[in-house]
Amino acid sequence: MSRNLTFGLKIGLGFAATVAVAFMIGILAVYTLKSVVASKDRVIEVDSQLLTGAERLRAAVEQKIAAARGYFMSPQETYLEDMRQARSEFTDEMGRLKQLVYTEEGKRALDAIQMAEADHQAAIDRLVSLRQNSTNLETMARMFSEQVTPKRVVLNHEVEKFVEREQRLLEDAKRASTSTATLAINLVIAMASGAVLLASTLAFFLTRSLARQIGTAVGQVQSSSAELQAAASQQASGAKEQASAMSEISTTISELLATSRQIAESAQRVAHIAEETAGAARKGEGTVEKTHGSITGIRRQADLVVSHMLDLGKKSQQIGAVLEIVSELAEQTNILAVNATIEAAGAGEAGKRFAIVADEIRKLADRVAGSAKEIRGLIEDVRSAVNTTVMATETGSKTVDDGSKQFAEVTAVFKQIASLLTTTTEAAREIGLSTKQQATAVEQVNVAISNVAQATRETETSSSQTLQTASQLTGLSRDLLRLIQSQAAA
Repeated sequence: MSRNLTFGLKIGLGFAATVAVAFMIGILAVYTLKSVVASKDRVIEVDSQLLTGAERLRAAVEQKIAAARGYFMSPQETYLEDMRQARSEFTDEMGRLKQLVYTEEGKRALDAIQMAEADHQAAIDRLVSLRQNSTNLETMARMFSEQVTPKRVVLNHEVEKFVEREQRLLEDAKRASTSTATLAINLVIAMASGAVLLASTLAFFLTRSLARQIGTAVGQVQSSSAELQAAASQQASGAKEQASAMSEISTTISELLATSRQIAESAQRVAHIAEETAGAARKGEGTVEKTHGSITGIRRQADLVVSHMLDLGKKSQQIGAVLEIVSELAEQTNILAVNATIEAAGAGEAGKRFAIVADEIRKLADRVAGSAKEIRGLIEDVRSAVNTTVMATETGSKTVDDGSKQFAEVTAVFKQIASLLTTTTEAAREIGLSTKQQATAVEQVNVAISNVAQATRETETSSSQTLQTASQLTGLSRDLLRLIQSQAAA
């Protein structure tokens, strides 16, 4: 039947048996440990505290007796306060002990101590009252020996009985705890010995059974590992060749990507330069148009100057006509002044004043005639300057017309240049976009080639590791088969 069991099932059965034994040992160890701990806890928590409490009772009684003696020797209030304090501690300790004691005998012992302490305290209280009434010291000593000392002996006896009883119970608890611990140790040792014996037996039978199964499996693994080694060797060789080819392809793609990026950068620079040139052409066109507008304004100003000059010539002619009239008036005035002078001379003394006036009028007429001549000369000069200015202005207008025609031609040329530069910019942008798309595509191809190359290198590494693992597996299978065969032979 054991031949039909699998390797894992045999190991599982052996492990289950070992676990079951270990579980039983654990349960037993936990049970015995709990018993020992409970026993120790009772010794520590109950019996030790009861014994310590009994010692505190004894100390409180001694403190109370010492305080009473001190008061009887020297009736001071501090002794009474110490006695009350000691009795309070005695009462508190009695309360704690009654809560801790767990046997009827212990409870009766505590009741007896409490009654003895009450009788002892009553005797002390009577002597304290007598001492307060100034009883002499000898009488107090005699009464203390007769009334208080017997009560003290009884109280001390009861306390000693309780202390001895608790010491006895503590020793019994210690012995019981030690006995429980010894029994637990013996049981654990026995179970451990049985578990070791069972594990040794199971190991012996499992070793013999598994050696046969492992021997068969190792033989199959050895043949499979040899085939795996040959296949891994071929795969490693092919992976190396593929990795070398992918490395060359990746280098070529990288160079193509670099070239595409350079073309894209050059196209961007060309487009940028074309945009700057187009902007400059547009600025030049605007400047030419502004200059053309300025020349047109100059032409209008020249026309206005010609018009004003013609008006000035007309008005100078009118001024000349007025000057003719003024000259005639001056001549007539001069003639009238001469005639007036003649008439004044004929009038004698009566015409002297009129002669003086006539003479002044004649002088004024002469000055007016001279001024008219000067104004006529200036008007002639103005007419000559106006004619010269009109001729020069007409010549300048013709020159401005020629310049305006040339500026129109320059504007048309600038427009044509701007149009050509716009076309160049659009073409450069299209080239840049196409090159960028090409660079993106090449980069994607480069990434894909890099991934394939990485996968190829990983495949090569994996193939090498597989080859190494197959070689190790072959060696291990031989070692394992040799070990199993040697054990079977033994």
